[in-house]
Parts: sequence; C-alpha cells; structure tokens
Amino acid sequence: MNRSAERRVRRLQEHGERGLLAGSRQGLEKESLRVTRDGRIAQTPHPAGLGSALCHPEITTDYSEALLEFVTPAYIHGREALARLRDLHRYTYAQIGDELLWATSMPCIVGGEQSIPIAEYGSSNIGRMKHVYRRGLDWRYGRSMQAIAGIHFNYSFSEAFLRAVQSREGDERGFIAFRSDFYFRLIRNFQRYGWLLPYLMGASPAICKSFTGGRNLDFAEFSRNTFYAPHATSLRMSDIGYKNNAQAALEISYSDLDAYIESLRRAIGTPDPEYARIGTRVDGEWRQLNTNVLQIENEYYSFVRPKAIAQSGEPPTHALRRAGVEYIEIRALDLNPFDPIGIHPDQIAFLETLLLFCLLQDSPPIDALEQHHINANQGLVARDGRNPDLTLYRGNGERIGLRAWAAELFDAMQGPAELLDEVHQDGRYSRILASYRVAVDDPDQTPSARVLAQMRENREEFVEFALRISAAHAQTIRDWPLTRDTCQRLGAEATRSLAEQAAMEAAEEPPFERFLADYFAKESTGGS
Repeated sequence: MNRSAERRVRRLQEHGERGLLAGSRQGLEKESLRVTRDGRIAQTPHPAGLGSALCHPEITTDYSEALLEFVTPAYIHGREALARLRDLHRYTYAQIGDELLWATSMPCIVGGEQSIPIAEYGSSNIGRMKHVYRRGLDWRYGRSMQAIAGIHFNYSFSEAFLRAVQSREGDERGFIAFRSDFYFRLIRNFQRYGWLLPYLMGASPAICKSFTGGRNLDFAEFSRNTFYAPHATSLRMSDIGYKNNAQAALEISYSDLDAYIESLRRAIGTPDPEYARIGTRVDGEWRQLNTNVLQIENEYYSFVRPKAIAQSGEPPTHALRRAGVEYIEIRALDLNPFDPIGIHPDQIAFLETLLLFCLLQDSPPIDALEQHHINANQGLVARDGRNPDLTLYRGNGERIGLRAWAAELFDAMQGPAELLDEVHQDGRYSRILASYRVAVDDPDQTPSARVLAQMRENREEFVEFALRISAAHAQTIRDWPLTRDTCQRLGAEATRSLAEQAAMEAAEEPPFERFLADYFAKESTGGS
C-alpha cells in the first residue's frame, strides 16, 4: 500500500489545517423494529405519542409501520449525537407500552410476509408517494428484506478545513465543485476499504428460519429454528440482505458528481421487463411508482452515499445538483446488540479515523473490473469474513488474505488516528484503533463471533438470544433519566408534526397522478 495518506498527514501537521478538523460534524440514523413481548413484529400503528412519521424530524419510520427510525441532528462531537439518540430511545419507550425495540439487525419471527405492515403516511400526495414506493419494494423484493434494521452514520468535514485544503492545493474552482470532488475521493476509497466495517462491527451471523420461509439458502443448521453461516459477519449485508438482482448490472459511477447523478438518473429512466409485468396501477390499486429499474434514487443500495440537504419535495439528485455534496452517509453498520442504543462511542471514533484515511489516501477512478471486485469483497466478508483462509480481491485482481490486508490498513490508519488525537487532545483514536486491531488477529473478538458464542453458551435460538437482550436493553433504557425539558421538547414536536400533517392533508392538491408526473419530470430535468 502506498504511503500517500501518511504524506498528507505530515503536511497537515506542519500547517494549521489539522485544527480545523475539530469542526467536522456527525449525525446518526438508527432503525429498530417494534416487537411484542413474545418476539413478533408489532401490528399496532405508529404511536400517536411519537408524532407524525411523515413530519417529525427525529422520529419516523422506514419501510414498515413497525420499523422506527431515529434521526439525530449533526453535531461537532459524537457524544452529543449519542446523547440525543439515547433521549430518543428513552422517550420512545414511554410511548410504546409493553412493546420492545428489537436489538438486532435481522428481524424477529416473521409470520409470513403479511405480518410486516407497510408504513402509512396519510392521505397527502407526498404521504401516498412514500407508501406506494414501499408497496413497490414489496412487489419487487418482498417484505422480509425491508424489515432488516441498521445504523447510518452521517459525516461532514468543516467548511474551514475544506477551504484551507483547497487554498493550499491551489485549486481555483468554485468551492462547491471542490467540496464535491473532495467527498468523491473519500467515497471511492470507502468502497475499496469499507469491508472492514462488516468484519469488525458486523453482528448478524444468524437468522431465524422464518426469515427465509424455512428455505435453506446455503446455510448451516445452528439449531431447530436458526440458520447461520459459520464464518459470517453480517448477513444483513450479504446476498440475503440488501440484494437486488436488477441492480447488479447497473454501472453507477463514482468518478465525480456529474457522472454519479447521470448514472443514477439513467437507472431511474431504464424500464425493467420483470417490473413491467407487475404493473403500476392495477384494478385501481397502485403497486409501484413506475416500472423502471429504480423507482426513485433511494432504491439504490450502496455502502456509502453522497448527500445534500434536500428541500421539501426535492429529489435527492436535484439537491446534489443544486448544492453539491454536503456530507456523506455510511450505510454499512449493523445494530450493535451489545449496546442499548445499537452503537458504541468507540465505533464512532473508529469511523472518523477510517473516513479521514479514505480522504487522505490516493483515490484513483474505479473501473468496471474494480467495481466488480469491490462488490465481491463486500459479499465475501459478509458471508465468510471470519474464515482464516479468506482472500479478497485487490488491485488488478490479485488475491490477498483478509487478515494481511487488514493489517496493512491498520498500519496506514495510524497516521490519521494520531492526527485526530492531536486535534482532540485525548489520545482516544490511537487507543481505539489498537483495540479494533485485536479482532484482526483474533476473529473471536468480533461482535459476530460473540453473538454465536452467547447463543451456544445459552443454547439459544437466534430469536431467543435477540429477545433476551432486547428485554434487557429495554429495562436499562427505561431506567435512564429523562429531563423535563427533553420530554416537553419531544412532546411538543410530536404535537407540531401531527398538526403539520393534518394541514398538508387539508390543503388542496393536484391529483396523485399529476403529482407523480410533476415529481419525475423535475427529477429527469434536474429541477430546471
């Protein structure tokens, strides 16, 4: 591995820019299923005490009515994002009666596809669009896959840091163009090296057999009701998780912002014969938004996304075209079952280190062959990452052992960790990097191995394991204090969001068909 990241670290240490890293911002989005005390997906509607899933900025739903999503603002300090996430959990437990928040990424007992209720967002056009989009996901992929939960990590470097680097590099482009290229440099490298996250943090090596309807999709039998893969790290990220056969042939470009937007728009505008057979509106019922490979941009799944803050009703690619890349979204994290809120502070510090390394390391374009190898690596690590003999693709198709490559990456990340230590003056980044390195030499220290070890020790099915820790986390969270100010703030936000949704539904709107036509016309033209 070349030493480009190390050289850039030294330059940052020699100049004043490193201190500007302290202004970087981070936020979290965390999904959790609401479940009953016997481990089944809740059939109750989104609790009124949580407000409107359509309009609440911090508590919403993902695919299912039962799949809560907590969204924190972006903070300079990761501990503030974690504190906000803890408050959202504590408040939610006060609103959901005796239901639990499922502590693992893979869902609980699935009593057939119809036991997963699709999220409802009311009768406004935007609410109907969100629901019909989810109906389309059901027709295309089934509901089980959509009930999987994860955590997304949002990150942006401070504008002061970006402008200082632009100045030192003598880049005379407009700031937005420079910033977008800066983030795409990081994104390409995260694609190359992001397999580290499912290896180090994956925690879904086993599933309830009901998830596949009892079909054995090349699994081993763990117990009567549980499938597993002996060396799996993250079945959430494997071929049984976020898999889309139609997307396999897509060539989404990460060369630059324009190429990325155009390749996504091409996918949204490309008809798919299989989806055409499903139909769009059949016997008066909407089945999907359209019959193209992607209904909308969000249907495309990737480890990492470039993001811009969208205005109301604005398609994501239009926001990117207008504002450039404002932050990145990392989507490779399983729920951490060993932490009550699904993520630990050490994970955030490691992510910061990895992202800084990805930014500072040379980042050449990704051609079709390398993208194929990147996709293969992600699948190999998800299904077989703890296999001591596993090899991955690197460079021009050469194979390298996962542990050997991981050791090289940890060596290369030492400089970025030291840089962050200097910025924050607490030494935690190097310490945390060293603690994660232990799992490279000893796969038994990974969360996925620890999950299986607990299941074996307690002779538990996967569902029994997940239900036990979900109940324990529920008690822990209920015991946390919730300040009066926080309770009042979230209660007021719930009331405000319900009123906003009611106002939207009372307002005069065009017919739904015209609303969709206008939306996709805006998307295809970039909003101009």
